[in-house]
Amino acid sequence: MRQTILLLFIGFSLFSFSQDTASVLFIGNSYTAYNNLPQMVADLAVSLGDHVNKDANTPGGATFEMHSNNATNYTKINSENWDYVVLQAQSQEPSFPDTQVNTNTLPYAVELADSIYANNFCTEVMFYMTWGRENGDPQWQPISTYDGMQQRLRDAYMRFADSVQGSVSPVGMVWKHVRDNYPAIQLYAGDGSHPSLEGSYLAACTFYASIFRKPTTGATYLNGVDPVVASQLQAAADFVVLDSIDNWHLRAPSEHTQANFSYNSLGNGTVNFYNDSWKGQSFFWDFGDGNTSSDEHPTHTYISDGIYTVSLSVTSECNSDDITKQVGVAIANVYEMESLKIRLLSLGSNRYFIDSEEEIENIMVIDATGNTLAFPINNTIDLSGMTSGLYFAKIQTAKGETIIKLSK
Repeated sequence: MRQTILLLFIGFSLFSFSQDTASVLFIGNSYTAYNNLPQMVADLAVSLGDHVNKDANTPGGATFEMHSNNATNYTKINSENWDYVVLQAQSQEPSFPDTQVNTNTLPYAVELADSIYANNFCTEVMFYMTWGRENGDPQWQPISTYDGMQQRLRDAYMRFADSVQGSVSPVGMVWKHVRDNYPAIQLYAGDGSHPSLEGSYLAACTFYASIFRKPTTGATYLNGVDPVVASQLQAAADFVVLDSIDNWHLRAPSEHTQANFSYNSLGNGTVNFYNDSWKGQSFFWDFGDGNTSSDEHPTHTYISDGIYTVSLSVTSECNSDDITKQVGVAIANVYEMESLKIRLLSLGSNRYFIDSEEEIENIMVIDATGNTLAFPINNTIDLSGMTSGLYFAKIQTAKGETIIKLSK
């Protein structure tokens, strides 16, 4: 175990170790209240040189619907500009059938998140991914085992986070890592549901790593947990959280807003652009042909074939970000190229032959990002070794030039 801890310490040495402070409001139930988890997170942070300003509301058995109807939660949400508000559902409800979750759980998670953002748009909504019960839940076959219940909890909490552009503290996945690798550690209280002291300590380590994006390995705060067990729990939290920060949507406060977009060509030069940015409030598009837009999801029509450099700049109260992509546009399709006497013939297995009555001077294959991939041999395009996606064949003849879209 000493070797594992040493390797983890070296592996995470690139993370910042400067002193940080975070304000955190915990909205949960008994899973949060057991062993006073918020205080454990604060004490753990102090032992690692950081500080947590905390508050909590943890009525027993509360569901997201109950949280959304609890006036105390809104009083606490509006009491300050929190860095993080942690939301925890009733232990079983996210694992129930999707149709039930979509009706009875997800809408209230969204309602709570909307209230949090209304108070401070830059607050991070962080979901507390809980764990499957020790022997599963017998009331529904898919969650009748621990593994089955854990997988459904993971999927649901990730969906909650995606729905409100929040993050996840993956306590349940650290729990699974410990169960799989250290089965002798008892994480459950006697009821096989609530956390033991070790289970709560694991949760505290996971929250520290999630909030500060720094390792807990070496923390001196143990709260009565055996030192060897504590070191194993610390290493588990660091491994699961810090090895997959992007998976859990864990970002520094200066990176809350991140630009991204996708697009879909409708033909005839018309392209639908989709803003896929994280927590943006205003948008500015440059389509690369001298035209711009401030719409969130614009549609733009190009008048010429080509590869265009499209940029999206996104701004929020938190920060700004931008991204640039190369977009291939083909105005003509196979049926509109009669004047150039060009036909695209499929040879099967993602191979194509360019047939033309005019002499072809040049053929160039370009991927959707604008990278030139190959110059076809004998008018044959072979995409069999390429990754799936959209490609463009740029064809030049003595009478003109056109671009043909190819999909694999």
